[in-house]
Amino acid sequence: MAQLQMADVNGTAGQQLASNGERVDPGGFKLKFCTVCASNQNRSMESHLRLASAHYPVISFGTGSLVRLPGPTITQPNVYQFNKTSYDSMYKELEAKDPRLYRANGLLNMLERNRGVKWGPERWQDWQIGVPRLDHSTDKGSAGVEGGVVDVVITCEERCWDAVVDDLHSRGSLLNRPVHIINVDIKDNHEEALVGGRGILDLADSLNKAAAEERELDPSGFDSGNAASRASFDERVPEIIGEWQERWPNLPATWTLGWF
Repeated sequence: MAQLQMADVNGTAGQQLASNGERVDPGGFKLKFCTVCASNQNRSMESHLRLASAHYPVISFGTGSLVRLPGPTITQPNVYQFNKTSYDSMYKELEAKDPRLYRANGLLNMLERNRGVKWGPERWQDWQIGVPRLDHSTDKGSAGVEGGVVDVVITCEERCWDAVVDDLHSRGSLLNRPVHIINVDIKDNHEEALVGGRGILDLADSLNKAAAEERELDPSGFDSGNAASRASFDERVPEIIGEWQERWPNLPATWTLGWF
């Protein structure tokens, strides 16, 4: 397979690209990620695809009560249920309603991307943490998250960050496993989602590099989510985010350490 050297200003120098433009899997340890936005449609899905294409284990969710997509007017949104409506069925419905409108506003292109990533939008509050996700084997990024836990949750809006933090508090720390919850504030449009996706991948790379270094001290403890084994990595995360924020000043970030 042909490989190209990739180097840019966002910390990806030295990585290899395959002939199809995707990153070559370097192997080794990888953190598990979860991306979250309101409807699991635009920002979280762009980031999900970016991380999966870089060979990170990743899942994604929305925090809203319903999936809402723009309609012909502001008072006529297209509304769907989480976990029950596929991206493919949304695509076909909107294409049948008004292909010109939904092609022009980018919804059909977005849904075309989404249906190539996973079956449909999932709701964070319905996620059974720690329960195997055996019916998601065809999702991009599914390898590594079959066990139903992640190391880092990245939300794309402050209200989504609040919803995730509040939900975890209400569930209690049943697994006694630390999880980093980071909000990267991204405007909900297609152009900003692309920029945000690149920023989130850069942040993931920085976090993963530090985690791999700290994991060498106690690999089995780190992999099991043992708090003591992860403490040195946990302590480095705020500094990593601060350095990342200097590279991405237009993507305001917020962080907290939570528990599964």
